[in-house]
This record gives sequence, C-alpha cells and structure tokens, in this order.
Amino acid sequence: MPAKRLQSKLPSPLRDRRIGIVWLTLFLDLVGFSIIFPLFPAMLEYYLAKAGAEGSWLASWIEQLNAFAGGGESDRPTFMTAVLFGGILGSLYSLLQFAAAPLWGALSDRIGRRPVLLLTVAGIAISYIMWFFASPFWLLVLARILGGLMAGNLSVATAAVADITCREQRTQGLALVGIAFGLGFIIGPAIGGLSALIDLTEIAPALASWGVNPFSVPALISLILALTNWWWIYSHFNESLPTANHTDVDSKIVPETTHGGPLLALKLFSHPLPQVRRVNLVYLLFMLAFSGMEFTLTFLAVERLAFSTVQNGLIFVFIGLVLVIVQGGIVRRVSGRISEVKLATFGMGFGFIAFLLLSQAHSKAAFFIGLAAMASAVALASPTLSALVSLYSDEREQGRSLGLFRSAGSLARAFGPIIAAFLFFRFGSAFAYGACALFLLLPLLLTLRLPKPRKGHC
Repeated sequence: MPAKRLQSKLPSPLRDRRIGIVWLTLFLDLVGFSIIFPLFPAMLEYYLAKAGAEGSWLASWIEQLNAFAGGGESDRPTFMTAVLFGGILGSLYSLLQFAAAPLWGALSDRIGRRPVLLLTVAGIAISYIMWFFASPFWLLVLARILGGLMAGNLSVATAAVADITCREQRTQGLALVGIAFGLGFIIGPAIGGLSALIDLTEIAPALASWGVNPFSVPALISLILALTNWWWIYSHFNESLPTANHTDVDSKIVPETTHGGPLLALKLFSHPLPQVRRVNLVYLLFMLAFSGMEFTLTFLAVERLAFSTVQNGLIFVFIGLVLVIVQGGIVRRVSGRISEVKLATFGMGFGFIAFLLLSQAHSKAAFFIGLAAMASAVALASPTLSALVSLYSDEREQGRSLGLFRSAGSLARAFGPIIAAFLFFRFGSAFAYGACALFLLLPLLLTLRLPKPRKGHC
C-alpha cells in the first residue's frame, strides 16, 4: 500500500502510521481536484458554444467579453474571450476557498481534524456529482461554488501533519504534503486529459437529457476518488489533534475562530504574531503571481504550440514530476541544514527565472525548461513557507494559523487567474509573464527579512 511504502522511507521521527494515512488522504483529494486542470480550454469552448446557441444570459455576457477582446469573427478574440472567461471561473472557486479555509482550520482546532475532514470530503463528492450532470452552465458554477467551500480541507490535513511532527521535523513533514501535491498533479491531469476522450453522450445520446456532458467521465472518476477518500478517512484516520488542544482552547481564541464567519478570512494580517503576518503576505504575493501564470499555461501552450487536451495534461504531469523530485529529493533532505528562509528565497529566485523564460518560450524545449524552473519555485517556496507559519505559531493554534496561511493562497488564487487572464487578454502572453517575473521581486525581498524560527529537538 502507498502509505506503508512511504512510511518505510521516512526518517525515524516521521515513521508514524498516521503520516502515511494523512498523506494518502491528501493524495486522493488532489488527484480528484486536479483532474479538471487540462480540461479548462475545451470546457470553456463547449460552454461558450452552447451558450451562443441557446441565446442565454451567458451568451449576452460572452458577446460583451468578445467585444472587449476586439470583436470580429477571427479566432483570436474568441480565444482571448475564453482566457478571460476561464480566469473568472477559476477565481470564483478560489475566492470561496479563501473564505472557508480558516473557518475549517479553526473548527478543526476545536472539534478535531477527523470530523472536519469527513464533512468536507463528503461535500466535495457532492460537487462532483453536480459536475457529472452539469450540461447547463449554471450547474457547473454551483458545483464549483460547493467545491470551493469544501476545499478548505487542505488546511485541515496540513494541520494534521503539524500535529504529528515535532518542530525539528516540521519542514520535512510538510514537504511530504508537497509530494502529495506533486504526485496528485502528475496523475490527476493525466487522468483528466485521457478520460476526456470518452464522451458518454456519443456512446449513449439519451444520457444528454439527464445533463450528462462531454466531461462527465472525468467528473465520475473524481467522484469515485472522493468516495474512496471518505471511506479511507472513516476507516483508517485516527484523530491527530491531542485531546488537550481541543478541550482546553483559550477562550479568547474560540469566539474569533468559530463565530467570525467569512470575515475571519479577511484577518490574514491581524494574527497576533508579526512574523506570521509577514509570511502570509509573502505567500499571498508569491501565489498571486504563480496561480495566475499556472492558470494561463494551458492557454499559452494552445496559443504558441497548438497543444491538444491530452498534451495539456502532460504539462501538469511534468510539473508534478518536478515537484516530487525537488520536494522529495531536495527539500526533505536539506531541511535542517539549510534554513527555511533560504529555501523559500531560492524558490522566489527560481520563479523569477521561470517566468522570464516562459515569456519568450516559442519552442517545446524552451517551454518545458521554463516549466521545470516554475515547478522548482513552488516546490521550494510552498512547504518552507507553510513550515515557517507552523513553527512561528503556538501548538494549540496550528489549525487556525495554517488555515489563515492557506486562505492567503486561496485569496491569491481568487485574483491571480483573473489578473493574469486580463494581462494575457489585453497585452499578450509575453507581457503577462514578463510582468509576473518582475512582480516576484517583491516577495523575494520580503522573504529575506523573515526571522529564523525557534526549533526544538525530536
């Protein structure tokens, strides 16, 4: 079983059975989550064409976007409309994740990680059922809304890793979270790209009357993975939060974290610890650039290299492979010898190089070199920044602190795609990626000012 094989390769402080269980939980979640990534260009073309044929409110909105793109009948305005439209749809999901992540994290501090994981994974499964029947566009939007609200469970699973690992091994433990992301991004998009070749409405046209659409097979696979994940958590995951932590919570913390509503998500920079606020800001700026460019990658590949849906899936397979190599082979091995601050700084530097390369990439070789640098950037920065938040924070507030940290990333993902799509849309891909590279200099400078965290011994 993958969890057992992973466990056997860990350093002794991390050889806790629960690490493998949490890792597999994250992995299954992320495979299902990332199946949709390579499908965006084709999905948007499908819904744009369907809306135009039906003469709906969506068709009217598309006409306005197309006019903003330059009008006319050429392929270029239609393609750019799809880019901007996709940015809006991607931002909706992340905006809701931004609002929900700190609430799920705070609730898990109070009642435990296990019940929150069971609830959120069940909600994600329901969103995939809705996607399966999402022939009408409004149902796809509703599915994305529910999925975004439930996606805050990633912060809860990350907090579970922090519960299990001691401070000295925290970075290594959270690097395993990054490996789950990497492997998820290898397998999920590959499944998405290949499964989209099966159109149930062509095999059985009568299914279309039920809302089955050309992308129902990827949705079905995501649903099966979510149900498997729910069963795995229910049958194998024992509570990781120490009893003392969720029965003796500071009364000053509980009202804010459990009754703050969506306003809690807007308190990213009101954390009592200034170093946590600074890391949240760095992560927000870094992910603002990264999420925008990540979202436009498939459109960049279609525009410059005429990639198909399957080839777009290979983009994420390649990114995931680099993530696994860097986080599993570098971050996990050098943490402890090289500080988290230095590793995060290296990540920012790789991001700067990556986006400069991608801004000028017009061949497959140049494109994939840029992708490798981009994947290395997030592989170095993401686990080390999350480890810094965990190490700076009190042990009783891991869920809340990591929830706010993940919420900063979700806020960035809410605005990054739409900003990047607009820059891509109005000024072209070279300008968008070049501007992103320059923007990354700001979080790089802020990272250099982060203090070294206090660590103990395992």
